[in-house]
Amino acid sequence: MPRRSILTHARKPRVPLPGVHQPSGPPFLQDRQQRLFLPPPAALPIFLPFFPSFFPPSHLPTRPPPQHTPKQTAHNKMGSLNPPNPDPQQPQPQLPLRIAILGAGIAGLSLAAALSTKSLHLAVKVYESVPAHRDVGAGLALHRNALEAMSLLGEDLRKAYLSKAISIAAEEGEEMATRVILGWGEYKGEVVAELGRARGRKSVSRADLLGGFLGVVEDRERGRGVVEFGRRVGVVRVWFGDGTYTEADCVLGADGIHSVVRGYLLGEDHPAREPKNHDGWQVYRTLVSTEEAKKVVDEKWTRMVPIMLGPRGHVNCIPLNKGTRLSAGVAVRGAALGEGARKELDTRLYEDYSEDARRIVELVARDTSASWAVADHDHAPFYCRGRVAMLGDAAHAALPFVGNGAAQALEDAAVLDALFARVKRKKDVGYALRAYDQVRRPRSQAVVDMARKFGRVYAFAEGDLHEHPEKMWAFFREAAAVTNEFDVKGQNEAAVEPSFVSRTLQYSHLPLPREPS
Repeated sequence: MPRRSILTHARKPRVPLPGVHQPSGPPFLQDRQQRLFLPPPAALPIFLPFFPSFFPPSHLPTRPPPQHTPKQTAHNKMGSLNPPNPDPQQPQPQLPLRIAILGAGIAGLSLAAALSTKSLHLAVKVYESVPAHRDVGAGLALHRNALEAMSLLGEDLRKAYLSKAISIAAEEGEEMATRVILGWGEYKGEVVAELGRARGRKSVSRADLLGGFLGVVEDRERGRGVVEFGRRVGVVRVWFGDGTYTEADCVLGADGIHSVVRGYLLGEDHPAREPKNHDGWQVYRTLVSTEEAKKVVDEKWTRMVPIMLGPRGHVNCIPLNKGTRLSAGVAVRGAALGEGARKELDTRLYEDYSEDARRIVELVARDTSASWAVADHDHAPFYCRGRVAMLGDAAHAALPFVGNGAAQALEDAAVLDALFARVKRKKDVGYALRAYDQVRRPRSQAVVDMARKFGRVYAFAEGDLHEHPEKMWAFFREAAAVTNEFDVKGQNEAAVEPSFVSRTLQYSHLPLPREPS
């Protein structure tokens, strides 16, 4: 017997949908059995060929009405994912929960690698739009909270990271930190912070780290771009750029700062939908061989991670690719370039900076082709709806000035991994995602705010703080404790604690999804 169409079952054909538009989120339709999410009205033509019984185009054949019998099996009952079981005395076998992760970045791959070990009750698939990862950004010198989250996600991920990273400590057991140094003014050369202190700390390029994570993930699919998706029969349907689609019981959007999933969750017109660059930051960056860098900058900066501060931009560098290349950059507040604008860096603006800072600026100015205007996200009011959630940069993209963006993505993955280890039934997915939202949203958004403030402090735009090195030291020490000294394991435990999960039932603005009976 053919499966019944939820649209045919829920409403008669061609009857207008009452209450289809909801300004605070994506349009939805609620029938007596479950909440059904539809795409925004402008995207409906994408779905017309797949809902001929509801919006029958003239060029498509009319679908015959479904044939019903007085008694239905478990298989053709609306919304059921289990095959029919002829013996009611025997328990029905549970099919694995299908989880689609959109985006093969740090958040997506780390979560997929962790969830793929739970093969008995989860079937995980990753979809990525780009054919290969590129070196984007300044590279990563992971803080302690990132390393702890990675350990919670699995030993394989940690081994992959260690195989790709280069130590920035003289010895494996030595504690190292990012040194924040005044590069301009009366206290030029004075160290005002040590960020991300960790034992045996290492640096790694983003592309290398993703390559390591990719090797851990067993089931992935690349080369497909997400276009739009809808929801029916308790299953989320994801549409790709090549016109094909897949279905899953849960979709997790790790599709980056320009996330399609974020637009679906918040609505395309939501003020927090698009990334922002409120302070007009422009990052001038270059990537050169270590041997080439040594001809210009002090050799010690090819093995360390410094940040040199000043009013016309802060200067930094980080060793990458097992120490064979150096990423160096200058971040300038209020200098964001328009589309097609030239990206030259004027070295004359830095003549009163420290000698070390001037040399790094000179190195960057030789080739600024890797420059870009950074951005972050204003706060989203929620990270999930139904069985769809966002994580990583899709949920809380931050400016790169705290150096904790990758760490926050790994924390997201660690919490979701802990929750999905306990999710055995499809109807539990919504509860797990709300627990994730409640425990991760406040902390990750606090890091977004912190990164904005760090940028202003780096640019000497926070009053006279730069004139008091002891106050700067106190500020950075307190802020660094929020990220680096955080109890990541305790966060996981809080998310899965039964009384905490039960409080997710109190969401008044996000009704919990109900399973079809």
